[in-house]
Amino acid sequence: MELCRIYFLLFWAFQLVYAQKTTDPNEVDALNKIIIHWNLSGKLNLTTDPCSQNASWAPENANPRIACDCTGSTCHITNLKIYALDIFGEIPQELFLLKELMDLNLGQNVLSGPLPAEIGQLSKMQYLSLGINNLTGPVPPELGNLNKLISLSFSSNNFNGTLPTQLGMLTSLQQLYIDSSGVSGPIPQELANLKALQTLWASDNGFTGILPEFFGNLTELIDLRLQGTSLEGPIPGSFGALTKLVNLRIGDLSKEDSTLDFLENQTSLSILSLRNCRVSGEIPERIGTFAKLQYLDLSFNKLTGQIPNSFQNFSLLQNLYLGNNNLSGDLPSNIISPNLIALDVSFNPISGNLPPNFAKVGFSMNVLRTSINANSLLDRKAIGMLQCLQNECTNQVQASSFSIKCGGMEQTSSSGIKFDNDSESLRAASLYTNSNDQWAVSNTGNFISNPNGPQYIVTTETQITNTLDSELYKTARISPSSLRYYGLGLENGKYNVELHFAEITMDDSQSWKGLGRRLFDIYIQGERVVQDFNIQKEAGGSKRALIKTFEANVTKTIIEIHFFWAGKGTCCIPFQSTYGPLVSAIHVYQASNAGFSAKRDKKRVGKLFGIAVGSAAGFLIMSSIFYLWWIKDKSGHMQVHTNSPSKGYFH
Repeated sequence: MELCRIYFLLFWAFQLVYAQKTTDPNEVDALNKIIIHWNLSGKLNLTTDPCSQNASWAPENANPRIACDCTGSTCHITNLKIYALDIFGEIPQELFLLKELMDLNLGQNVLSGPLPAEIGQLSKMQYLSLGINNLTGPVPPELGNLNKLISLSFSSNNFNGTLPTQLGMLTSLQQLYIDSSGVSGPIPQELANLKALQTLWASDNGFTGILPEFFGNLTELIDLRLQGTSLEGPIPGSFGALTKLVNLRIGDLSKEDSTLDFLENQTSLSILSLRNCRVSGEIPERIGTFAKLQYLDLSFNKLTGQIPNSFQNFSLLQNLYLGNNNLSGDLPSNIISPNLIALDVSFNPISGNLPPNFAKVGFSMNVLRTSINANSLLDRKAIGMLQCLQNECTNQVQASSFSIKCGGMEQTSSSGIKFDNDSESLRAASLYTNSNDQWAVSNTGNFISNPNGPQYIVTTETQITNTLDSELYKTARISPSSLRYYGLGLENGKYNVELHFAEITMDDSQSWKGLGRRLFDIYIQGERVVQDFNIQKEAGGSKRALIKTFEANVTKTIIEIHFFWAGKGTCCIPFQSTYGPLVSAIHVYQASNAGFSAKRDKKRVGKLFGIAVGSAAGFLIMSSIFYLWWIKDKSGHMQVHTNSPSKGYFH
């Protein structure tokens, strides 16, 4: 009993001493000035000592939050979180008087101006987050003084210039988030010193030069993302040493070809995306031994040879994208693994039969422009015509215009143009053709970080300005990768292509939610007509209509309009998976017709279909990828002709 009494007295003595401690008055004064500078008095009203244990801002989940170290005679502020509260203005000098700061989180605000060099005075900093703000100027080299940093984020800002070489001094760094930060130029060799680095997000920056070989020395890397830069290949063989990788996303490399030879022992990989990287050669059999793979994207490359039989061994794989390559041979018969929900092998000269389990529930498959035998699905008379999307549609020429309300129901514009219904649900690899067979739409890709999020159509209830047709812009098709529209059976000649846009998912408010950037490329008839297209910027704001008109020449009765994401733009503002192509409506007409739709011959009844299985096994709907164009002949039989649009443009 006596011992318990002593412990009890000591405990309360400690509490009393602790309670009597106060915060360094210089820090209190600095903090009060910061609160005034950022107009935070309504959210952070210091009625008690900042380091009071029972203050409303003390809990770990508080925002704003102040936490302290009171182990000495005086309390010092060690943690300051002002997260997603739309604070604006520049970073005040008083912030750098909080010398004991170890964790500073100013993410998701609207801070502007430069990041002051004085940031280097906070030498005890371990976690520094400045991501999603509007900071400008160069990244200060003084960041290199923070040699205790474990995590550093300044992604989604508007910095300029190169990365400072001094970042190589941060040898304790485990996480570095610099995606969409605005930096450019070569990646400094000094970053080779970051041996403890586990996470590096560096996509959507203007990096130039060859993809650095020294990345292969950062053997603790678990998550590496380098998409949408100006880096050149090849992918170095040194990357073979990165055996701890769980997530590897490299994209959009230029100049030199790469191979997959570096993929040796990356058996921890869950996500592997090497999209649009000029990868050539064959796919190694050993990739099929990466048992933890859930997402594999090797599309838009130059791969040859056969799809490895080892791919039949995947047990966790959910998405497999091999489209737009030069793969040949037979499709492995058991390639559809138990968890696979999307398979894209389109735009490859592969052959063979449809896998026996292709019709399982929830699965979609794209075999467009392949030689895969469809007899297992269709009557023999129904084989033969899908060549229309590659070659001239003989005897099918009936139209000189078409109009589409992308992602929405049929609408008639104020000028009398009827825009067709395009509200069909698409999937990660799917195609739909409208009821009068005048046009088709194809989508490929998956929102990896938010698979249950955007489902390829977005809507808004907000009025759209700068147009008499607000309703036309309240829905849109989106895609995380590749979105194509085809006009079918057109008269040959010159056409005007009107593309209607309005940015309806990104804000242009004064909030941090208004800091997103959507960038994508537009191709018409295989020619890139716009690179790094930014709807919001060109329209002068969000929820504003924009029409871009192009000329195109139709020589084989088909027109293709391709919206392609090249890895650029922010990924997660105002929410996860806000990126990729977006289009509101399309109106295509012969230049001589001044925009009026021509009447179509009612004899033409062709229809494109995809293969996808919904809630009941074996139920075929128009939302996946196998393209069939049904034609009713004189005897009343349904005929189908195989289709093969032109190969991808990134070879």
